Amino acid sequence: MGRPAGPALHATGVTLMRAITVEKYDEAWPEEFKKIRGVLYPQIDDLIVDIIHVGSTSVPGLPSKPVIDVNVVIESCDGFAALSKRLGALGYVHEGNGGVEGRETFRKEKGDAFMDCLVHVCPKDGEELRRQIAFRDYMRAHPEDAETYGILKSYLAIRFPYDVDGYVTGKSGFVEKIVEAAKSEGLYGDL
Repeated sequence: MGRPAGPALHATGVTLMRAITVEKYDEAWPEEFKKIRGVLYPQIDDLIVDIIHVGSTSVPGLPSKPVIDVNVVIESCDGFAALSKRLGALGYVHEGNGGVEGRETFRKEKGDAFMDCLVHVCPKDGEELRRQIAFRDYMRAHPEDAETYGILKSYLAIRFPYDVDGYVTGKSGFVEKIVEAAKSEGLYGDL
């Protein structure tokens, strides 16, 4: 749930491709999220419901791409335009929904005092927010599945080092299985 691969403009003006990398879990990731939240929250608190840590970096022990996934929860999609404008003023670039209804994504790469992050914006009653929380909570409760997922992600990063679509497609079946397991355990609820 991030994008470390893709074109990057080198200082010489040559476009380089960034390889997908999956790293061993870093105990600093929750602190990085807190830094990001600490900077964002005072700037957007009047427009949002909450800011939560999602994605693989939010699951202790789970290897991940070194990109913090943040979900900015809004009351409804009606508030998106104002939030988008505010995030843009803070240097976040809107990248669209990436084919996922009910989620808009913004990117800000290093430049502040924290690591790369993706900011997902979802309405509080949105299906995608529920999926992200269910996935996170299930993986936290089932370290054996988190270990299996980490192995899969590491394999896919080697198999598709410059192919984000191949990497994401390769893990989608596993993710769906986990979301269904979370539903069966009652972890598929609201914020």
